[in-house]
Amino acid sequence: MVLFSSLISAGFGILFGVLLVVTQKGGILECPPGFQTLDKVINVFRSIPFIILVALLIKTTRNLVGTSIGVTGAVFPLVVATVPFFSRQIHAALCEIDPGVVEAARSMGQSPAQIILRVYLREGLPGMIRGATITVVNLIALTAMAGTVGAGGLGDYAIRYGYQRVMTDVTIVTILIILAMVTLIQTLGTLLERRLSH
Repeated sequence: MVLFSSLISAGFGILFGVLLVVTQKGGILECPPGFQTLDKVINVFRSIPFIILVALLIKTTRNLVGTSIGVTGAVFPLVVATVPFFSRQIHAALCEIDPGVVEAARSMGQSPAQIILRVYLREGLPGMIRGATITVVNLIALTAMAGTVGAGGLGDYAIRYGYQRVMTDVTIVTILIILAMVTLIQTLGTLLERRLSH
């Protein structure tokens, strides 16, 4: 669930994050109506609690992938919940880039596509890695929550065996596994961010 949801969310998150940056006021493709629309849509989806979002998307998920339960049925709601969050992370990372670098690229006659690829995505890479790390950690928490509604995974295991069968040791082991995953991802993300920052 984490792998597939992360990969799909990364693609859409980067796309929407870049669109937010280039269409905002002073952006290289300034378009206030487009920015306001995308900004509001992202805010709406970010404000919906994940459990409610899963329930709202049951019919859509079933129509798209043929089922609304298990790992297959969990990926779509996870992506819908994660993309707005990651888009904001990308937007924040790209806004940290020195505007002078963007202006220099524009004065050299580079096209918007070249500025996006050579300036925004290259210069903003450390911040994007930081945002991706935060997003994957958040996604692990969401997958555990998705397990409580029949999506499988560690959350389902903890509820089915740890809670329903009152096996406290199973709950503790599940928590330790999730903690280890989060620590590993956070450590790798931090190391990669530091490496790219130099």
